[in-house]
Amino acid sequence: MISVNQQAAAIVAEMVEQAERLGIDVSLLSCGTRVIDIGLRAPGGLLAGLHTANLSLGGMGQVHFQALDYGNFWLPGVAIAVDQPEIGCMASQYAGWGIRKPDFFAIGSGPARARARVEALFGALDYRDDADLAVLILEGRNMPSEAMAEYIARKCRLDPAQVTLIMAPAACQAGLVQLSARAVATGMHKMFKLGFDVRKVLHGFGTCPIPPVVPDEDLASAHANDCVLYGARIQYSMAAEDAELAELIERIPSTASPDYGTPCQELFQRYGDFYAIDPLLFCPAEVTINNLTSGRVFHAGRTNPQVLQRALFGSAA
Repeated sequence: MISVNQQAAAIVAEMVEQAERLGIDVSLLSCGTRVIDIGLRAPGGLLAGLHTANLSLGGMGQVHFQALDYGNFWLPGVAIAVDQPEIGCMASQYAGWGIRKPDFFAIGSGPARARARVEALFGALDYRDDADLAVLILEGRNMPSEAMAEYIARKCRLDPAQVTLIMAPAACQAGLVQLSARAVATGMHKMFKLGFDVRKVLHGFGTCPIPPVVPDEDLASAHANDCVLYGARIQYSMAAEDAELAELIERIPSTASPDYGTPCQELFQRYGDFYAIDPLLFCPAEVTINNLTSGRVFHAGRTNPQVLQRALFGSAA
C-alpha cells in the first residue's frame, strides 16, 4: 500500500540532514513535534522550496526548475510531473485543510491530510494513509504552539512526536516555489468541484512561473495565484469518454471564470474578502487533456502575459 507520509518522511530526512545548506531551521517542541522552518524566520531558498514541493506530493511526483518565456519577459518556474494524481495531488498536495484557532491560522497541505481525512473531499477518494507518522505543510504567519501541534496530532490520530510540521509562508522564496508547484493540483480540484470523477485522471504534467518575492504575505499569495491563473500550462492524461471530456475541457481553465482577467490583488481590494472571489477562478491558465482511451486531445484556455506582467511588475507586456 502506498504511503504518502512514509514517502514524504524520506524527503524530510534529507532536509534535516542538509538543513544548514538549505537555509532551514529544525526544532522540536516540548511535546515532541518536529517543526521545520523554511522561510518564516529562517532564510530558506530555492532548494528548500524544491524539497518541500516534492514532499507535498507524497513521493508521487517530481518537481524541477525551468525557465519560462512569456515573450518580452521571462520568469523562473517549476515543471511538475505526477502519476496517480488522485493520491499525489488531491489526497496529499492540495491545500485543503484550513486550521483556524483564536491565536493561529494556517492552511494545511501535504500528506498528513490523507491521515487526518478531515475534509469532505476524502469521501470521494479511494485513498487513505494509515502510516504511523504524518508530515504537514503550514502556510501561515506564525509558528505553531504546543497546543496547535497537539491539536494537529489528535486530528491525525497520532502522538505529537510522530508529526512533522513544515512552516512555509507565501512571503519567502521557498514558500513561493512550493505554491507554484501546486498548479497541477489546482486543476484537479477544479475538476472535482465540477463533479468530474478525478479517479479517471492517470497522469499530470505542468509548468508554472514562480513570482518575485515580496515581504507582504497577502500580496505574495496573490502573486502566486496570478502565476497559476495567467501563466500555468497543464496536461492531464485520462481514461474517459470523449463526449465527457469535450464538455469538461472548456470549464477547467481560469478563462471560464467571470473574474478572469484581473490580478488577484485587485480582486481582493474589489471584494474585500478572498472568499467572495469566484472560487472556480483558481485553476490553471491553459489545459490540455489526452484521452488515453481514444487518443483524442482536448485543449482550452491560454496564458495571459499581459495580466501576468501587470500583476507582478505593474506594467503590461
